[in-house]
Amino acid sequence: MKKLLQLLEDDCTLTHAQLASMSGLTEAEVAAAIRKYEEDRIILGYKAIVDWDRTDRESVTALIEVNVTPQRGEGFDRVAQRIYQYDEVESVYLMSGSFDLTVIISGRSLKEVALFVGEKLAPLEDVTGTATHFILKKYKEKHLIFQKQEVQEERFVFE
Repeated sequence: MKKLLQLLEDDCTLTHAQLASMSGLTEAEVAAAIRKYEEDRIILGYKAIVDWDRTDRESVTALIEVNVTPQRGEGFDRVAQRIYQYDEVESVYLMSGSFDLTVIISGRSLKEVALFVGEKLAPLEDVTGTATHFILKKYKEKHLIFQKQEVQEERFVFE
């Protein structure tokens, strides 16, 4: 069944027939397994990865390093839950190293992201510091390359 999950993660648009053929299961087994994975929240959802730079939509994505004070008996979970409730927040990760949480957010402009950090994130009671990094260009996400580089012929000049 791990094979089925890997196939779905690689391309969730595959049909049950294609998944059955590729995994060695029957279509009925594939359908039942997917239903079970969804019920058990092993599969949380299905998403398209869009290269918004190829559209006319303006968007800014930022990675924010967040330092927090963990709470007794709850660790970082309570503050992470408060943070991921905001619509702007795409992802929240607990980290090892020099900061505690990574928060990925998107907005329409640099100002919108800055206002989120200054007015919503930084003032949270348990947040002790933030550092915001704006993503300038995406090259690869979830194993997908955003813009393949054209193969350039090297030209050598010999004299």
